[in-house]
Amino acid sequence: MSEKQKVLIVGLGNMGISHAQAYHVLSGFEIVGLCSRSLDQQTVLPEALSIYPRFNDYDLALQQLKPDVVSINTWPDTHETFAIKALEADAHVFMEKPIAETVEGAERVIAAAKRKSRKVVVGYILRHHPSWQEFVRQARTLGKPLVMRMNLNQQSRGDTWQVHKQLMKSISPLVDCGVHYVDMMCLMTESRPVKVHAIGARLSDEIAPDMYNYGQLQVAYEDGSIGWYEAGWGPMMSETAYFVKDVIGPKGSVSIVAAEQNPDMESDSIDSHTKTSAILCHSADLDKKSGLFHKDRLIQMQDEPDHDALCLREQDFLLKAITEDLNLDNHLQDAVNSMKIVLAADRSIRSGQVVYL
Repeated sequence: MSEKQKVLIVGLGNMGISHAQAYHVLSGFEIVGLCSRSLDQQTVLPEALSIYPRFNDYDLALQQLKPDVVSINTWPDTHETFAIKALEADAHVFMEKPIAETVEGAERVIAAAKRKSRKVVVGYILRHHPSWQEFVRQARTLGKPLVMRMNLNQQSRGDTWQVHKQLMKSISPLVDCGVHYVDMMCLMTESRPVKVHAIGARLSDEIAPDMYNYGQLQVAYEDGSIGWYEAGWGPMMSETAYFVKDVIGPKGSVSIVAAEQNPDMESDSIDSHTKTSAILCHSADLDKKSGLFHKDRLIQMQDEPDHDALCLREQDFLLKAITEDLNLDNHLQDAVNSMKIVLAADRSIRSGQVVYL
C-alpha cells in the first residue's frame, strides 16, 4: 500500500465537489483524477481542484490511473455498476447513497467488496455529525417502544429544482433522502424493521407520470417502535415545519430544535439538512402532584460542522477504515436495512399495500 491513497473522484455535482475538496486537504489522500461525463478542459472548477487531470470516460480513467480509491458521487442509477468496476480493479470505494437501485444490487456490491477484500464506505453523512450522534444517544435513554418523527421537505427552485427533477428520473425524494433518516431510526431502536406503509403524491407536471415528488412512510419495528418520515421536493413545498426531528419514548422525548433560527436559511440549502443548533430533552417523570418532576433540558451543541466539514469527516473515516482495516460489516448491513425500508415504502406507494419485510 502506498503512503498516500490515490483517489479518482467520479461525479462533480455538489457532493462530488465537497468530497474532492476533502481529499485535496487530507494528507492521507492524493487526487489522481476527476471524472464526469461533461467534464472538459473548459469546465470551471474550484481553484484548488483545477490542477488535477480530467476525464469524461470512467472506464478509461480507471484503467489509466489505477487508483487505490474510487469516490462515486454520480446519479444513483450508476452506483452499482461503477462500484463493482472499481472493486474489480482492486480499489476501495466511497459512494454516495444509495449503494444501488435495488437491495439485490446493494448485496452484489457488498459481495464484490468481500471477494476482493476491499473497503466500501457509504456516504451516510449524519453518522459523522456530533449533534446527531448525541441525538441518537439521548433517544436510546427513553425506553421502548420509541415513536420517531422526522422529515426533510425542500422548497426547491432554480438550479436545485433542476437537480431534483434529474434525480427523479431514477429515484424519489422518499428514497433518496429517506435512507439517511431511516438509518438514524434503526440506530435508535436497534431493532429489526418488520413492515412499511407509505403514501405519495405527484404535485408537478414537470416530472414523469409514474413518479411522485412528495411521500411519507410509516415503519414498524419488532420491538414495537414506530417511525414516520416525510419528504417532498419542488417549488410548491411549504417551508413550515420542513425540518422535524422528534423522538418519544415511555421516559420522555428528545427533539432537535433551532435555538437560533437563521432567517436566510432555506429548506433547499444543503447546510440546513444537517444543522441542529440544540437538542431539547424532556423527562416524563411526575412528582406527587402528577406534575412534571424535571424541567426540560436544552443541550447547546457547540461543535456544528458545516456540510463541507462533514464531508471531510466522512473521508477521514474512509482513510481510517483502509489504514486500520476496520470491519465494515455492520456499516454495510445498516445501509442495506435502510434501503430495504425506503424501497418497501416505494413499493407500498405504487401498490397501495402494506409491505412486510
